Amino acid sequence: MNTEAKTVAVVDYGMGNLRSVSQAVQAAAQGSGWTVVVTSSPDAVRAAQRVVLPGQGAMPDCMRELRESGLQESVLEAAASKPLFGVCVGMQMLLNHSAEGDTPGLGLIPGEVIKFDLAGRTQPDGSRFKVPQMGWNQVRQVPHGGAVHPVWAGIPDNSYFYFVHSFYARPHSAAHCAGEADYGGVFAAAIARDNIFAAQFHPEKSAEHGLALYRNFLHWNP
Repeated sequence: MNTEAKTVAVVDYGMGNLRSVSQAVQAAAQGSGWTVVVTSSPDAVRAAQRVVLPGQGAMPDCMRELRESGLQESVLEAAASKPLFGVCVGMQMLLNHSAEGDTPGLGLIPGEVIKFDLAGRTQPDGSRFKVPQMGWNQVRQVPHGGAVHPVWAGIPDNSYFYFVHSFYARPHSAAHCAGEADYGGVFAAAIARDNIFAAQFHPEKSAEHGLALYRNFLHWNP
């Protein structure tokens, strides 16, 4: 049994809803031996065994702040070697490019981020689709590498999670989609590759199922 401290770094580059994310990860970590640190130090990100990349606001701002904070390199290093969880815009940043501000992403998962185009479209109840999508929506767990991703362990398929977004990810390969939701059309609600898992929705605002997702991430051994 490894008795060394196990650390999860929540990356603070000035653009995430850090308090709610870190509190949720801390709640998920209770009794597990994991220590959660919110950090703006590249060295602390490098030293951590797991990394959470939150994101909130506009993609161009998030990418600029990540770069200018000096944290981009350590996040790329983490993505190459240790479990990394991207949240909301933190998921969108993992792809090649976003239509929001014509912004290059980190290029860790091939694909792009595009805007909902739902003008004049109506939902089944007759109301108009609003952009951003804001509220609860069901997520269908997509088999990933032949099986449902381990980060979904114990979470019922088609569970509801909380979304706030105007842009969505479109990975180039269906193999990188780990969860789908429908809002005027099916889109990738979760993406994954190797040691990376990311969600468009906010686990920290998604009650027990969101906490279970963070808990599973802490136990996941890719």
